[in-house]
Amino acid sequence: MPPPLNHPSLELELLAQTFFVKQFPVDAGVPAAIASGLNAAQQTPGVFSITRTGEEISVVGEAVDDDGEWKCIKIAGPMEFGLTGVICNFTTPLKDANVPVFAVSTWNTDYVLVPKEKADAAVAALTKGGWRFRENSAAPRDA
Repeated sequence: MPPPLNHPSLELELLAQTFFVKQFPVDAGVPAAIASGLNAAQQTPGVFSITRTGEEISVVGEAVDDDGEWKCIKIAGPMEFGLTGVICNFTTPLKDANVPVFAVSTWNTDYVLVPKEKADAAVAALTKGGWRFRENSAAPRDA
């Protein structure tokens, strides 16, 4: 069971920028332009993830010129590894609101992408479900 939703590590932040999600065949390897983006992140820190499995390579990153198809909701973190049910409790209100998700987990926290046209519905559903957005979040205040 996760800590109460008012726990500081479970506060949410709707990030201002948009994001891209790309899929590549596993036998193609990581494209050089994508790999260079990982190294460039040292100069411009932000969310950038490459995940490789036996079936695919998935890449998530901040879009250039706000032309991404996704918005990102960050769970504040850091969270203890022993917490259970966080993603389940987070995605249930989104499922009920018919908002698809693409989740990326790190050691400290989770980043959940939602289609940008459903970002307001996601914020409203999560708020109704008891989740709190940080004051500096891009989430609308009246959600």
